[in-house]
Amino acid sequence: MTNYQDLYQEKLCTAEKAIKLVQNGDSIIVPVGVGEPPALLTALSEHRREYLDVKISQILPIRKFGYIDPETVEHVRHVAFFFGGVTRAGGQQGWIDYLPSYFGEMPRMFEDGFYAVDTVFTLASPMDEYGYFSISLGADYTMAAIKKARSVVLEVNPNVPFANGNCLVHISQVSALVEDNTPLTEVGLPKIGQVEEAIGKYVADLIDNGSTLQIGFGAIPDAVVMQLTHKHDLGIHSEMLGDGILTLIESGAVTNQNKNYLPGKVIATFALGTKRLYDFMNRNPQLEMHPVDFTNDPCLAGQNDNLVTINASMQVDFLGQCCSESLGSTPYSGTGGQVDFVRAANRSKGGKSFIVLPATAKSGTISRITPTLTPGSAITTPKNDVNYVVTEYGVAQLRGKSAKQRAQALIAIAHPDFRGELTEAAKKMNLF
Repeated sequence: MTNYQDLYQEKLCTAEKAIKLVQNGDSIIVPVGVGEPPALLTALSEHRREYLDVKISQILPIRKFGYIDPETVEHVRHVAFFFGGVTRAGGQQGWIDYLPSYFGEMPRMFEDGFYAVDTVFTLASPMDEYGYFSISLGADYTMAAIKKARSVVLEVNPNVPFANGNCLVHISQVSALVEDNTPLTEVGLPKIGQVEEAIGKYVADLIDNGSTLQIGFGAIPDAVVMQLTHKHDLGIHSEMLGDGILTLIESGAVTNQNKNYLPGKVIATFALGTKRLYDFMNRNPQLEMHPVDFTNDPCLAGQNDNLVTINASMQVDFLGQCCSESLGSTPYSGTGGQVDFVRAANRSKGGKSFIVLPATAKSGTISRITPTLTPGSAITTPKNDVNYVVTEYGVAQLRGKSAKQRAQALIAIAHPDFRGELTEAAKKMNLF
């Protein structure tokens, strides 16, 4: 029998030694959010001037490592799959580039060579007796990257849960190991105000017992979750696992028994929460973490009857086109998995997809329901896919509706202060 501990010790090294596996011109892939390895990225940041043209690509970085620096982009630079708080300014200023993609298609983009993969850096759980590590915090696109990479470096942290599912990496796949016990980044529930609560109630009232849920990130999706604790036999098939979903599970509302696809299991591809969530994930037989081309495949997720998907947007025009990732031409976030799950809900028998947004922005001075999207806006969810749009003023069901019917339904859920001018604009566009 192979002595995996011997292999472990052979591959164990310092972060400073592990980063020497990185070559000039390399593309390094890092998991979503909390799955990023702080010791490795700190070491690379400290030595970044020793490299040339190294790219680090990731969705939603959480910590602002030293390499995120406009003065050293010729050495090591960030290339975003999705902007977060620490990379948004660089994207808007142009020294961080952006690679567009549907989240669910990213593994295929790696496999087909559209995105280069040379090295993978990721957090991992301690190794089990069979030589396996769990990259439970971000199976996402990282499992596909590991198959393509020349070098795979795991940062083993005892705080990382060992989760079940297709998120296991064998020591034979690993080039180097680094140990670190830094506490995991914790991201609690966002602040929920009156607007978010009102939107959440509209959506919650349209969710039936026995539905399977996908919950996006943000205050409004979490406001929906907080109002579902009285429901029964809900299921979870999501890309993100957060504290909102955990609260729903702990309330007893989630049993996963009515799911058609993988009944009895909570399914997700990455985790973003607090220690309470990470502890829940460890060796939990009701949870499986899978790559994103599995969780976000509309054909697979849509096998669940009554699939309900809830995702936030920033602006919706009269046709129902949703801009969820930019402010005009100014980048803000990214496409993520919104369209993956809108399409999954459209395939589901009895499925419902909700796009949620406050009616206004900038302290009520701008309507988020607009005749046309701001010039330069990225269309995230197209008009042919959108179903329900919800603001604090009501629900507009758009699927199967004409252009005129859509405009009228959306004006009805706009802020009352803007309905007059929106109606006049619709008349000029022959939509009223």
